[in-house]
Amino acid sequence: MNLRIGNGYDIHKLGPGRPLILGGVKINHEMGLLGHSDADVLTHAIMDAMLGAVSLGDIGHFFPPSDPQWAGADSIKLLNRVNHLVKARCWQVSNIDSVVVAERPKLKPHIKEMRSRLAAALELQADQVSIKATTNEKLGPVGREEGIAAYAVVLLNKYEG
Repeated sequence: MNLRIGNGYDIHKLGPGRPLILGGVKINHEMGLLGHSDADVLTHAIMDAMLGAVSLGDIGHFFPPSDPQWAGADSIKLLNRVNHLVKARCWQVSNIDSVVVAERPKLKPHIKEMRSRLAAALELQADQVSIKATTNEKLGPVGREEGIAAYAVVLLNKYEG
């Protein structure tokens, strides 16, 4: 079989005193995502999708929050490491489709830059990375602006290494 698909999900609480980083882009907002690394939910969902597609588990296995070396880590750098793990098994990303769920801030002005940052980390063209943004219509923890969530689907193809 020459194709594999993986899906990923992540959610983090919003809190004061942290930058808001999504898809490797710092976004001006009064709160940021709380987590051991930079808590970039979009990049984390993509990494989990990639790792799942090649049956390597999840990002917690490779970058556990119990390990101080990952404190404040730049998730784009972690994504690049995951990409090398996937490529070492002769798989490459064909395309990514993702959704960020947040009531605020509006993400549309930042999507082009997020696509560019993610594509560069994965050695892809920007048109291979799709990012959509939506709200949760004021429902649940995301709707109450307690956090931000992201979903990602990744298609990998096999190549001869």
